[in-house]
Amino acid sequence: MSPNKETQKSARSTAAIDKRSQGFTDEEKAAMRERAKELKAEARASKNKAEGENAVLAAIAAMQEPDRHMAARLHEIIKSNAPTLSAKTWYGMPAYADKDGNVVCFFQSAQKFNARYATLGFNDRANLDEGAMWPTSFALKEMTAVEEARIAALVKKAVS
Repeated sequence: MSPNKETQKSARSTAAIDKRSQGFTDEEKAAMRERAKELKAEARASKNKAEGENAVLAAIAAMQEPDRHMAARLHEIIKSNAPTLSAKTWYGMPAYADKDGNVVCFFQSAQKFNARYATLGFNDRANLDEGAMWPTSFALKEMTAVEEARIAALVKKAVS
């Protein structure tokens, strides 16, 4: 086979592989677009807690049940147990940041990503370290008094 034909065959094979690759899902693309909007808004806006609070409450209101109830209750728990954290949206979801604007914890709706459960997550700014390994995200199916107490303790520890 001539070098020219070999190159053409290789190019066709590469094109076929590219067509088969899925890339990002529609949900992931939407989350990235939302994050880009948030970054632009943060760059334009001053550090205003009221704006962040309103954005989080709007994001929660847009959720479907049971995520809306869990997110609203989580918001109350975080506000009362970690008043130093500021509410803001992060990838379109409720998040809570330290004084430097770094996200400490966040809520991820199950419906947004067609997941089996919602997620309460903590970033590396959270002081949850326990030895050489510790959990940083938790599945949430419902909020009972037991989960609320555990979340309150985690949030307090995260900001300690």
